[in-house]
Amino acid sequence: MQTSTTVTSKGQVTIPKAVRQQLGICQGSQIEFVMVDNHVELRVINNPTPIVQSGFGLLKSQKSPIPNDFDVSILAQKP
Repeated sequence: MQTSTTVTSKGQVTIPKAVRQQLGICQGSQIEFVMVDNHVELRVINNPTPIVQSGFGLLKSQKSPIPNDFDVSILAQKP
């Protein structure tokens, strides 16, 4: 795979999407640049833990669950 990009005035480059996908690079990934003879190698040091798309099951409670047959209308009744 051979791709090219342009260096900005601040020395920044955009890693092409195909390269990011193949190496698993995402936001928060740590990479390093290694000089090898007359070229530079980009190496992935580590990738962050994946972001959970659903929050289902993440929160734990010490309280007992509400029974399925619980009628919420009894909460609105005046004593």
